Amino acid sequence: MTYSFQIDERLGIKLPVLEQSWNQYTIQSQETILSEWETIRGKIPDRIKELECEINRKQSQLNIEENFERSCQLNSEIAELASIINDLWIWYRMNNHISTKGHQ
Repeated sequence: MTYSFQIDERLGIKLPVLEQSWNQYTIQSQETILSEWETIRGKIPDRIKELECEINRKQSQLNIEENFERSCQLNSEIAELASIINDLWIWYRMNNHISTKGHQ
């Protein structure tokens, strides 16, 4: 097998790892990869909702936080969660072709 799906700890979903260019895969392999990707892709909105809930929770904490250092930490955590959501939306919009780095 010249591809796999590996969990991305930051995003919380599996991402494709292709060991050759997309056009080098047979049509059957491309269909198999895309089928598996569509299953994963379908879970992205739920993952985004989870992260949005976490952002809301942290924003609520931030609203009452009086410690400046903790406020900065919460802001940083919120920014990271927003960045993850942005990356997830990018992956979600990838529906025709899968492009990712191969093994190095």
